[in-house]
Amino acid sequence: MLYLKKIIPFILMMWLVPAMLAAQSNGQQSREELERRKKELQKEIEEANQQLKETKKSTKESLGQLRALRDKITLRSRLINNINEEINFINGDINTAARDVKTLQKDLDTLKAQYAQLVIYAYKNRSSYDMLNFVFSAQNFNDAVKRFQYLKQYREYRRRQADNIVSTQDQLNRKIQNLENQRVKRSETLKTEQDERATLETDKKEKDEVLAKLKGREKELVTDINQRNKDAQKVQAAIRAVIRREIEEARRKAIEEEAARRKAAEEKRRREEEARKAALAAAAEKARAAAAAAANNNNNNAANNTPAPVKPAPEPVKPAPAPEPEKPVTRSENVLEATPEALALSESFEANRGKLPWPVDAGNIIEHFGIHQHAVMEHIQVPSDGIVIATNKGGAVKSIFDGEVKSVVVMPGSGYVIIIRHGQYFTTYVRLQTTRVKKGDNVKTGQVIGTASVNDIENTGEVELQIWKGVTKQNPEQWIRRR
Repeated sequence: MLYLKKIIPFILMMWLVPAMLAAQSNGQQSREELERRKKELQKEIEEANQQLKETKKSTKESLGQLRALRDKITLRSRLINNINEEINFINGDINTAARDVKTLQKDLDTLKAQYAQLVIYAYKNRSSYDMLNFVFSAQNFNDAVKRFQYLKQYREYRRRQADNIVSTQDQLNRKIQNLENQRVKRSETLKTEQDERATLETDKKEKDEVLAKLKGREKELVTDINQRNKDAQKVQAAIRAVIRREIEEARRKAIEEEAARRKAAEEKRRREEEARKAALAAAAEKARAAAAAAANNNNNNAANNTPAPVKPAPEPVKPAPAPEPEKPVTRSENVLEATPEALALSESFEANRGKLPWPVDAGNIIEHFGIHQHAVMEHIQVPSDGIVIATNKGGAVKSIFDGEVKSVVVMPGSGYVIIIRHGQYFTTYVRLQTTRVKKGDNVKTGQVIGTASVNDIENTGEVELQIWKGVTKQNPEQWIRRR
């Protein structure tokens, strides 16, 4: 039982120390993550400000201004939440520092009280005669040595106590300074949070003003929506036509290759059958010759009364088994992956899901994939076949993966449309102002294929990215890397 009482505190200490270290490490990582996210949010807010500045050059309010303001409001709200979390960390530091100061002050008071007692005792026994009398009054030499050692240890203890007081006082001063620094930091952070909230309210008022003015142009916006939907339907029809043509071409090639393979296999079997028949005929002729020679020998033996040796009949030649038809090694019956090259390209494209580069160097998504509410008229549902990215006017547009250009066409209202095939996947780049590739070109990841169109109303550049798996649309945001 006594052994357990001694070992239990040790076990508890071994269990608590790693937990405390882990908590401290997690706290440090959380702070680093907060700081990293804060810098990212500030950068994104700067980009939104730049975009808003460009859209404001237009003579009237636009959806671009409304989107930029909404993006700013969302980002600034996240930044305020980030600052509040930082304040919570600072408050935790202040509370910890305050507890440490209180503990150190208590330790310092205890050390000073103990040292005061030592000083009083030393003062009362300051005479050298008393010290010598204490040593020489021992009963024997060993006792005198022990008394002398005790006096030395006592003096060393007093010195250490004095050093401890100085050291504790230094720690206390540092903790007090750290506490003051944390309080100053909290004050500055609170001021930053208040400034951000004031800016947020200003952005909200500006957003409401722009929204009110845009709602006054509802008829114009509805006309624009209808025209965009018509243009999008034409683009989608063109894309589907290209994909269907690729599927039919791949199916035709697969059928031709299968017919050629069957023909070659049939020709091989015909030659093997002819060779087998020739071998059988040769074997039969050889058997007849052997039989004639045997009959002749029998006649000679009969004349000489000598029995002829009996030879076994030759075994018939067995036909060679017909070769089994070769089966193509594919993971599916998709004709777009019928060739090893197309299959490898598809698998490589899939392996980079969520890691593909953006088609532009700088920009932000202003229209997301799927059906969503209109930015002004929330009762209207707006479909989107891909994502629309706002970028610099005339900015370079790049291929997001290796592939072959299958179509380059000009669509009314959508500018140039480039379709690139990657096995069974297709990436489509819509709303291009110029193009630098042509049908049949092989492109590499990051290769410039054209430039972004210019939106005169928004005063920005735009490019739309679509990703298709066969004839099925994909959400490009799930394929490109996050920014």
